[in-house]
Amino acid sequence: MPEDAPGNPGAVPAVPPARGARLRTVREMQAKLHRWAGEDSSRRFGDLFNLVCDPDFLAEAWLRVRSNAGSRTPGIDAATVASIEARLGAGAFLDRVRGLLKSGEFRPVPVRQVMIPKRSGKLRALGIPTVADRVVQAALKLVLEPIFEADFQPCSYGFRPNRRAQDAIAEIHHLATSGYQWVLEADIRACFDEIDHAALMDRVRARISDKRVLALVKAFLKAGVMTACGDREDTRTGTPQGGILSPLLANIALSALDKHYTAQWEQWSQWRRAERQRTGQGTWRLIRYADDFVVLVNGDRRHAEAQREQAAAVLARLGLALAEEKTRIVHIDEGFDFLGFTIRRMRKRGTQKHYVYTVPAKTAIQAIKAKVAAKTYRSTRYQSPETLLAGISRALTGWAGYFRHGVSKAIFAAIDHYTWHRIVAWLRRKYKRGRSRIGMPEIRRRFCRPGTWQLACNGVTFQGAASVPVTRYRYRGSTIPAPFTPPPALTS
Repeated sequence: MPEDAPGNPGAVPAVPPARGARLRTVREMQAKLHRWAGEDSSRRFGDLFNLVCDPDFLAEAWLRVRSNAGSRTPGIDAATVASIEARLGAGAFLDRVRGLLKSGEFRPVPVRQVMIPKRSGKLRALGIPTVADRVVQAALKLVLEPIFEADFQPCSYGFRPNRRAQDAIAEIHHLATSGYQWVLEADIRACFDEIDHAALMDRVRARISDKRVLALVKAFLKAGVMTACGDREDTRTGTPQGGILSPLLANIALSALDKHYTAQWEQWSQWRRAERQRTGQGTWRLIRYADDFVVLVNGDRRHAEAQREQAAAVLARLGLALAEEKTRIVHIDEGFDFLGFTIRRMRKRGTQKHYVYTVPAKTAIQAIKAKVAAKTYRSTRYQSPETLLAGISRALTGWAGYFRHGVSKAIFAAIDHYTWHRIVAWLRRKYKRGRSRIGMPEIRRRFCRPGTWQLACNGVTFQGAASVPVTRYRYRGSTIPAPFTPPPALTS
């Protein structure tokens, strides 16, 4: 890792660097910001605006926006990444964005609001920024994330580099097998919509002193929303869900909750925790993924009840509140759902020993079955069998890839059994003769591998959830590698 910051980050290079050289420049600067922030927890960073406007940072931000699946979705200006590349070209577009930033004329525009259904049947508001706003947000994230990552606590796993949902599940499993039997399962009500802007900006200012960067962050918070009816609504609270910067800003705000619980945990040594448990005082640990979190308690139910009040008091300072209908206290033997898994302690069959199991939640199983049912509905019979098999195989293996670290083998087999019958019924109806469906012998002859009942057609073989091997996830604890360290290939 180089020790000196790149000179004059706002200068335009005579020859645009290749992606590898540009990415190395960005990562080297990120590594320095992260190191400086970690060395001095009270340090405030100024003169970051030049990095946001730096051609390398903007070009890297453009590539990240371009590679995102949402690049095909326009904001209120109806422009997409493809249309910008065809009309202006990426270089000219980035030059224009950079010019507006440098001159102080850049102004975020309202996001386009789209309502998407939730599993509960309710609707969630999703805000879609314009491509220009996405690029600037991505550049801001490239600059701000390394600084705030130095402050984020290890109990937070959502929307952070090098961390994933399986790490949070592994942490819960580790604690639940170590005596933490009571669980406060909590959800923050409309977190992305109700974060207090003043409280959030105070936390940003604790690390950032560059007034232009602060003004840019605040401008995105206050940009407003354009509803489907064409009405503009002000955003007095919250950060619209859907923006590239929104998850980072939410983590910055919710880091107050992380620090509250981490401060308590760190003041208890291992000996002190054991003493508290012997004397009936209890200990607890927070695990948070975005706006969902659990507090595991080694003690009694009354300790878990007290954590509900503690969490609510910390969140109130951020303008947030717990969703009462989704917040409950349970014993680990009752089980609870978190991040798509059901976590529960049960007796191992054939023994008197109890173990903590993580299995796909019923809602997750119902969701994948509903997807299979939709793909095999009668309106899809215009497709060829190989197209159907390929599409369902992708859906099942992708779903199973997420749940492969749980106790999932039997569930994978049951889902494949359900899917097999749905596909066979689809084939029998598609190729029926008159009013009669084709028989099973013909199904096996035409649409199965020879001598088996494994579905296949024109070189495409059905790959179900059971084709994904179930493996144990390696619990990483506090050894999760620090982000923003350039990989060896980029330091040579």
